Amino acid sequence: MQTLSEENYLKVIHRLDKHGNKKITLTAIAEALNHNPASVIDMLKKLGEQKLVSYKKTEGASLTPKGRAIAISIIRKHRLWEVFLLEKLGYEWDQIHDIAEQLEHTQHPELADRLDKYLGYPKYDPHGDPIPSASGEMVSMNRIVLEDAIIGKTYKVVGVKDSGSEFLQYLKKLEIGIGTEIKITEKISFDNSLVIAIGNGSQSTVSKIFSQNLLVQE
Repeated sequence: MQTLSEENYLKVIHRLDKHGNKKITLTAIAEALNHNPASVIDMLKKLGEQKLVSYKKTEGASLTPKGRAIAISIIRKHRLWEVFLLEKLGYEWDQIHDIAEQLEHTQHPELADRLDKYLGYPKYDPHGDPIPSASGEMVSMNRIVLEDAIIGKTYKVVGVKDSGSEFLQYLKKLEIGIGTEIKITEKISFDNSLVIAIGNGSQSTVSKIFSQNLLVQE
């Protein structure tokens, strides 16, 4: 059974790998966890002894099959708890991530399966991310960031890359959520901001950072 800190390391390495990092360095892990490199080295050694992580300076860090299975299990619990908090307890979209961060470390072996069944086996969490099945499989999604969308085409919001409360509160202010239709009407070359038409009939100008963190599909 892993400690909370060990589980966080496994989850972060999995996330960095899924985000396309060709080499997961000590620096990348340290920045993601806000830890110093020395403590990262110590933890990687510890996880290596448990056969959960492989680390070589020239190749970076990677999860072993056992380490990946644990990371996916944590992610599954996190996303199921987010669904539960939003749908059953009435928490807001921007509140659930931090609470789920605490609940995801609950160790009882049957809890995730019972929660999954109670919720009706949801495929996606409230932020649009796929929820792993009990066997670790996830639904694949063909989605892009809004920045890469084509002017004039209508897209549907399917997720966010930034699940922080500030971004989610801003989306709520604009009345943008999962399923909202968005169309880019103009790209401003000066600062790469976008003018978008939102499904509720309103129009807004959003920054490049905004467009890099909103996930859409046709």
